[in-house]
Order: sequence, then C-alpha cells, then structure tokens
Amino acid sequence: RRSGGSIPSTGCARLTLHPALYEHTGMDTGDPRLRPGRGALSNPTGRFEVRRYEPVDDGWGIQDELPPPLETIARPEASRSVISRNDSPDIPFSRSINPYRGCEHGCVYCYARPSHAFLNLSPGLDFETRLFFKDGAVRELRRELSARGYRCEPVHLGANTDPYQPLERRLAITRGVLEVLLECRHPVTITTKSALILRDRDLLAALARGGLVHASLSITTLDVDLKRRLE
Repeated sequence: RRSGGSIPSTGCARLTLHPALYEHTGMDTGDPRLRPGRGALSNPTGRFEVRRYEPVDDGWGIQDELPPPLETIARPEASRSVISRNDSPDIPFSRSINPYRGCEHGCVYCYARPSHAFLNLSPGLDFETRLFFKDGAVRELRRELSARGYRCEPVHLGANTDPYQPLERRLAITRGVLEVLLECRHPVTITTKSALILRDRDLLAALARGGLVHASLSITTLDVDLKRRLE
C-alpha cells in the first residue's frame, strides 16, 4: 500500500514479492520462519516513510520457500561530533559516545530500534542487519577532548546501542575510544551485554587503577531458552 506524493491517500497499490525481498522493502510478513538467525520477525516500514508495503499471496506458494539468512551490511557514517550531550533529568549522564547505529544483537525489546527510522530504515530487521559505524570516532574524540574550554565529565559508552556488538570484534572502534580516554585520563562508564568487553580488560584495568571506569553488564535472564527468544 502506498500513500503520499502524487498518489491519493485513498488509493492502494498491492505488490507481490518473493519473501527474500521483503527485508529490502519494509514488508511485514508475520512469519518467523523467514528470518533465520534474526531477532525481529518483521520489517515494518519506518514511521517517516511515505510508502508502505504489504505482502500478497498470489497462490504461487512463495510462502513455503525459505530464503537464506539475511546478510549484515555495515557502512561508515561521517559525523561532525562524536560526543552527544543531553540535559535530561531522567538520564544519569550528560555525555555519551555511540560508535555504532543499529545493533546486530537484535534483542526484540531494544528501546533503540525506533531510532533507525531517522535513517529511513525499519526498526525491525533493518535495525539488526543494516548497521552504521563512525570510522572517524577516535580522531574526532581526540580533537574534542583537546579543544580549549572542554570540561571533563564522565562519558558513557552504550547509551543507544551496544559498543561491544559483533561488529566491534572486527572494527575495534570502542577499543580505540578507550585508548584515547585512557591517554587523557578521562572518566568513562560502559553498558554492554557482550563478553567481548573482556578483550579490553588491559585498558579497563588501567582506567580502574585511577578510578576512571565503571562497567555494567546487562543480563536479561539465566533461562537459556528464554534468552534465545528475547535476544
């Protein structure tokens, strides 16, 4: 169904696509069998999109075919500033760094999912398969920390998406950020659910000796079966 633009809001156009193409259109099939290895069961259109799609079964039996697992696509994202600031009374920190947008952990309950709509992407499968990383984060952080007038306050890693999600294993942006913070003796807090944080225990130990780091691990449940369903 498409609305907006030159199409009257009362008009309706139906498109029939193979399920393997649904993730590229924002379609919601409602069939969990079509997304092996992913958390979301659908890919609803982003809230700011003017076109919406819905699957139509034309009787050719395409719903019985299983597409291959969805590939994760990661792209670099340029940014003029790496430190985000907020003045919310409900958030215990005023500064944060998010090396990644989207998260391959794919937890169904993640509050960060709706933020993908600002990229014209879906909060569903797009959020966990179409990722963005700040490849200039380390360079930009060093520039911001060395600026005249900068006031040192704790900066939080993991405010939006997990800084130790699987992509970090290859790109090591979070590790680079920690290296700069250690070099500058800058306080940092971390929230993650990934054991990959142990990779950086050398940096964390050095920061801890100066009382500069606090790390929190998010553990949803100790029930393995429930964990697989949620995360």
